[in-house]
Order: sequence, then structure tokens, then C-alpha cells
Amino acid sequence: MRSVPLAGNATTRFSNVSLLSVASVLPTRVTSSDDIESRLTPALQRLKLRPGLLRRVAGVLERRNWASDESSDDATIAAGKRALREAGVDASEVGLLINTSVSRKHLEPSVAVTLHHGLGLPSSAVNFDVANACLGFVSGMNLAASMIESGQIRYAIIVNGEDADDIQVNTIERLKGEGIGRDAFMSEFASLTLGSGAAAAVLGRADEHPEGHRILGGVTRAATQFHQLCVGSVDGMFTDAKALLRGGLELVVSAWKEAAPDWNWSSMDRYITHQVSSVHTNAIVKAAKLDRAKVPTTFPEYGNVGPASIPITLDREKQSLTRGDRVLLMGVGSGLNTAMMELSW
Repeated sequence: MRSVPLAGNATTRFSNVSLLSVASVLPTRVTSSDDIESRLTPALQRLKLRPGLLRRVAGVLERRNWASDESSDDATIAAGKRALREAGVDASEVGLLINTSVSRKHLEPSVAVTLHHGLGLPSSAVNFDVANACLGFVSGMNLAASMIESGQIRYAIIVNGEDADDIQVNTIERLKGEGIGRDAFMSEFASLTLGSGAAAAVLGRADEHPEGHRILGGVTRAATQFHQLCVGSVDGMFTDAKALLRGGLELVVSAWKEAAPDWNWSSMDRYITHQVSSVHTNAIVKAAKLDRAKVPTTFPEYGNVGPASIPITLDREKQSLTRGDRVLLMGVGSGLNTAMMELSW
């Protein structure tokens, strides 16, 4: 595979937008990696793969899955209501809802309309879905911030709800088949690390909310020559893990270096990264020369919750952040795309 030279960042700066709140809701059902591997024991033995693969390779100990009386839509609505309450914003004031979920039960209508209705938003509130793989939430924040900055709206709510059940059930059943070889097994390994969860964030004008956390802006960069390295649906997710990691690191490092003249991200107080695995986290920490102590992880407990990973991790970290702390949201999404967004807490 020939690498294509990368050049140029898309840079965005905001002067009057703040993050007012972030909230998350997690499923009550815990699925351990040991449980998943126990269902795959015949396949692991046949392929001569040592037990503990998910723990050893990915660092994922467990993940959350929705219980029979739970759903990603209900949890997303609950996260949204919590975020609105914590922001002190009434649903009637919201001018925009962006749903950023990868998961969806049907192609139309948009997931956003169900969430709009569940949150009791006014008919004047624009609502739609934005899909950008695991970068969806950050992309939604960027779009909402642009609309607030331009004066189109006062408040926006960004939401995400992921449900990994179907893809994991389908993947486990397929991997148990006699015709699955070692390479095919490993190409679907990433599906076994997925988890479920929901999150929401409310954005508003900084001049109206001095208590908010300023969104300063950031950069995005694309390397779409790698668009076939990770392809997924409810049937399964098929990944060239080594090439994906290599291409993702190249993309992140290139974006980071070119952003350096305008954005000094070498000494942030916290780096909230998309949660994939120990391999990916360690690789990004090393490549960008980050302080490992400032890179919190949630993947050991929650797995890879797709676009919800960043807001879930931020929600868990917010109690330890203090006024003025510099926070960088960063990640890589299948395709490949990368995004980095700085917040002043």
C-alpha cells in the first residue's frame, strides 16, 4: 500500500462558544472479556490462540451492553435531559440537536427525530444526524459551535447513543464457524472490543455563560486513501488493524506538527482521546510525546464506545478539572479522519 503525502490542516477558531455541560448514561449489563472468549473457546483452541486475548492485546477487561429494559435511544434522551439540567438550559431554548451515533435501527427517519421528540424540543429546533465514524461527536460539536458563533442559534445539544449488541452477537456466531481462519478471526477482533453507552453535551454563547468552558477551536485532517481499512455494519466490522494503526498515527502526527505554529498542545492539562485499546493509546502517547499521566482511559471498563467514547471520558474526568485547565479532545475515525479540539476549562 503506497502512502499518499499529506498536506494542510483545516483550522477552526471560535471566540464566543462554550461547552456548558457534558453527561453520559451507561448500560447496567456488564459483559466481561472472559465471557466473550468463553463463547469463542472452540474457535480459539482450533486457531491455537491463547486465552486472554482481549485483555492481553486490547487491554479491554469488560464493556457495557443494554439490559432487556434499556435502549440506546432512551439512554440518549436521559443523557440529554441531564446535560440540559446541568447547563441550566430549558429544552424550549434549544435551537439545534445533532445526533452523532454510528448505531441506528433503521435508515430513515433519522435517529435525531426520535431524540428531538423525547427531549421535548420545540418545532423550531433544527435536528439531523451527522456521521463521521468515531469522530462524530467532535464533528457535531464543531458544526454546532459554528452555528452558535454565526448567530443562527443560542443553544445546541449534541447527542450520541451506541448499541454494540447486534454486531457482537453476529461476530461471535460467525467466528465460531469452522471455515474461519486465523487471519479472518483477527480481522474481526476489533468488533469484540466494542461497548455500548450514551452521552450528550450542551453548547451555548460564552458571553451569556461566563461559567462555561470555552471552545477555542482546533484542526481536522483527512487521509481518505485509507477508507477501506476499517469497514463495518451491524453484520460485522472488518479491520486491517496494523495498517489502520500505522495510517492513523501518520495522520495524527502530521496534523499535530502542522498545527504547532498556531496551537501549542504539548503541555495540555488533559488529553481526552478516543478510546480504542491499550495498543492505540500507547502508540498515540508515544508518537505525540504526551504525558501518559494526563491521558485518562475508559476502554478497560467500557470498551470502544465509538463516538460516545470522548464525551463519556470527559464526563468522568470533569470533576478533576479546575478552572483554566487546558483540555484537548482528539481522535481518529475510520476513513481516515482526525480531529483535535481545544477547550479552556
